[in-house]
Amino acid sequence: MNVTIEAIHFNPAASLEEFIQEKVSKLSQVADDIIKAEVFLSLERSQSVNYDSKVAKVRIEVPGGAIFAEKRSKSFEESTDTALEALRVQLLKRKEKQQ
Repeated sequence: MNVTIEAIHFNPAASLEEFIQEKVSKLSQVADDIIKAEVFLSLERSQSVNYDSKVAKVRIEVPGGAIFAEKRSKSFEESTDTALEALRVQLLKRKEKQQ
């Protein structure tokens, strides 16, 4: 599976990129037909003091289409983790429908 990580208006740390690569690769345990994964990281500005400004958007290409999830939190790791969990659930539902 080909994994692309794109950070919008900042350079991610190598440890963050490794974390994302590791987490995305675990999706292949759920679905072995994943073609590629694209992860987009961005910062959102907010007027609120307690805001979730780190956004992770993950797009997974599978035969027959694509699956997408977007999550916000206080860290990119948490945003990525929750987005990938949402994708895992979507992949499981897709797998059940195919059977």
